[in-house]
Amino acid sequence: MGLLTGAASFTRFAVSGELPESPWDFIAGQIEKHSFRDIDDTMDEFSVGWVSVANMFDTAFARSSYAAGDYVALTMRMDERRVSPAVLKKFCQKEEARILQEKQIPRLAKAARVEIRERIQAELLRKSPPIPSTSDLCWHVADGLVLFFSTSRKAVALLEELFRESFGLGLVLQVPWLTGERMLDEAGRASLNELQPAVFL
Repeated sequence: MGLLTGAASFTRFAVSGELPESPWDFIAGQIEKHSFRDIDDTMDEFSVGWVSVANMFDTAFARSSYAAGDYVALTMRMDERRVSPAVLKKFCQKEEARILQEKQIPRLAKAARVEIRERIQAELLRKSPPIPSTSDLCWHVADGLVLFFSTSRKAVALLEELFRESFGLGLVLQVPWLTGERMLDEAGRASLNELQPAVFL
């Protein structure tokens, strides 16, 4: 589920750091620089970058399609080639059995088994199409708030890294306490700091 669905789960962040002058020009340039690069026709195992929220194949962002008022709406797309451990084990055992029969030896040395595993894994990865996954993001530039439409730890870690590489800004996870501090005035924040835990019987 994401930004354009009827219901979604999200993680809230505050942006840490300052944008340069002409922030929208800077944002536009960085989005283009860090847009998603397809790996279908390469040997790469992993790729991550920005795409349009409306189309995971749109990396051109015609007419600044990511901009909506004071908001930036993007999708983080990750493509990854993976080989199932069970499939890798099967083909390794098959290749080991073939070599044992061919050479008429009782067992293989550890170095030979490692070489077989690495070779088989590379061959299987070459044949494996990249598996795509996407997570949407909504960034209120003026307020410095980001909603990321995923709660996956892996996706959150990738977002923090990609956001920092793209814009030179950090993301601070907003737990309820920090969210409350942002919403309250000075007197409210003082009251918040005086709260004590209570035991309900």
